[in-house]
Amino acid sequence: MIYEPEAETRPREQLRALQLDRLQSLIEYVKTRVPLYRDRLANVDPADIASLDDLRRLPFTRKDDLRDTYPFGMFAVPREEVVRIHASSGTTGKLTAVGYTAADIDLFARVNARSLAMAGGERGMTLHNAYGYGLFTGGLGLHYGGERMGMAVVPVSGGLTERQLMLITDFRPDVIACTPSYALTLAQAFRERDVAPEKISLRYAVLGAEPWTEAMRREIDAGLGVRSTNIFGLSEVIGPGVSCECVEERAGAHVNEDNFLPEIVDPNTGEPLSEGEEGVLVFTTLTKEALPLIRYWTGDITSLRSDPCACGRTLARMDRIKGRADDMLIIRGVNVYPTQVEAALLQLPELTPNYRIVISRSGTLDEADVEVEVSEEFLGDEELRARAEARLRESIGCSIGVRLSARGSVPRSEGGKLQRVLDRREL
Repeated sequence: MIYEPEAETRPREQLRALQLDRLQSLIEYVKTRVPLYRDRLANVDPADIASLDDLRRLPFTRKDDLRDTYPFGMFAVPREEVVRIHASSGTTGKLTAVGYTAADIDLFARVNARSLAMAGGERGMTLHNAYGYGLFTGGLGLHYGGERMGMAVVPVSGGLTERQLMLITDFRPDVIACTPSYALTLAQAFRERDVAPEKISLRYAVLGAEPWTEAMRREIDAGLGVRSTNIFGLSEVIGPGVSCECVEERAGAHVNEDNFLPEIVDPNTGEPLSEGEEGVLVFTTLTKEALPLIRYWTGDITSLRSDPCACGRTLARMDRIKGRADDMLIIRGVNVYPTQVEAALLQLPELTPNYRIVISRSGTLDEADVEVEVSEEFLGDEELRARAEARLRESIGCSIGVRLSARGSVPRSEGGKLQRVLDRREL
């Protein structure tokens, strides 16, 4: 199913022309409404942007710009026209406030309806929505998208796993939306209660908000009896619905390019990279009213490609997020992302996907150890531990110690984003 065929299957040449037209209109819009862009784009005329290649002439917008103008200094409409305010998680410093007009809320619902259709959802199905509601955009984004599509939405939110199991058993939903780590938590909880995957009503899982691997997907698919897809979004751009994998190929998330113009740039120089090259993901919001952003530096590491897809959509696809540029670990001089550790560990069937990376410092060098859960029969298995360390060394290129731990020793997801790294350097 394609929710908006005219937009999602538009020929690439027509799509590029539409993007350019909307980009030129956006420049004029923000120059007259947002003080930061009025200053930064003072010498830029929309007519100067004659092709999308000229996008590189425009400055980047970064998260600090939103923090420095907190709370509403980046809004392009009067406060009275803002009908909803969300905020991104403020793990360091202030929150970043994001606003929506009525038209933005309509767009938010449409791109999430598109995403649910990409993931296998259909009108009349029931959506079990276990994303968090509140300032986090995930819950309400998928909720409105499900209702727009004509699904019955169960607004469970995150956590309270026993209640989640009961509602899935009793309401028999077709689709679940949550973080991948929480989907794994639910799969393990069902298994502990001797509920076989074929007895679970779920058919599709729409998972996102944190990096995950193909090995983890296989665990979730097998444990819940679903076909899971990866959804991507970030609050500053709109929330979930920026892109989503199609259930047909599950090989890259289709970007809703008529609304969000993507780029991949070199993380060090900011220069645009070619299709297929890996770098930092950058977005320009082409149709948002309250918080339009030009060349927003997400920090996420991925790549883009526009080859044909079996689903029929012509929208470009972004590869799975490898990590964030600022989440990259440097272990004894080697660049390491947590997802690389996960992918290496899950090549060994004796290891579970429940793991945590512990960073410490010995002298001037950072060191890492991985705590990974195993069943009781493998506790103290030195041969397995050595194989795991060897696999990490071969896959990543540096030595990382492995500790085999009992089930339940590593923190579980309760619906929110799971922190995979424990940094002991400041302790």
